[in-house]
Amino acid sequence: MNAAAQAATAPALVVRRPIAASPEEIFDAWLEPQALGIWMRPNGIRHTSAKTDARVGGRYEIIMQGAEESYSHHGVYRVIDRPRRMVFTWLSRGTEGRETLVTVELLPAGQSTEVVVTHEQLPEGARESHDKGWTSGLERLAEFSTRNAS
Repeated sequence: MNAAAQAATAPALVVRRPIAASPEEIFDAWLEPQALGIWMRPNGIRHTSAKTDARVGGRYEIIMQGAEESYSHHGVYRVIDRPRRMVFTWLSRGTEGRETLVTVELLPAGQSTEVVVTHEQLPEGARESHDKGWTSGLERLAEFSTRNAS
C-alpha cells in the first residue's frame, strides 16, 4: 500500500477540550483572521498571521512564525455550519505536502463548549506533531476565549 493510501485509511487523530465560552464565540474565533493570529500559536510559535475567506469554497492561509522559520498552512472550507461544525482541508509541510481533512465540532456542555478537532488522512509521521499542535492550540484558544469573554 502506498503512503497516500495508508494516510487515507489511518485512524483519525481526535483532540478534545472543554472551553468556557459559547459555541458562537468559539466558532467565530476559528474564522476571524485577527483571532486566529492570537490563539493559533501552538508549540512555541512566536507570531501567526491569517487570511480567511470564510465561506464554503473559500480559502484560508495561516502562517506561523517560529524561532527560525515560518510554517505555511492553507486549505479550503468545505462545510461552515455556524455555530456547530466546520470542515476544511489542511495542507502544509507538516502533512508532507498532502491535503488532509480537519473537522471542528462545537458541542454545548452547560456553561462551556466541548471543542472536538478531528484530523483525518494524516501521514503516520505527522500524527504526533499534529496531536501536540492541536492540543496546544486548543489550550491557547481556551486562554483567548477567557480573556475575550463578554
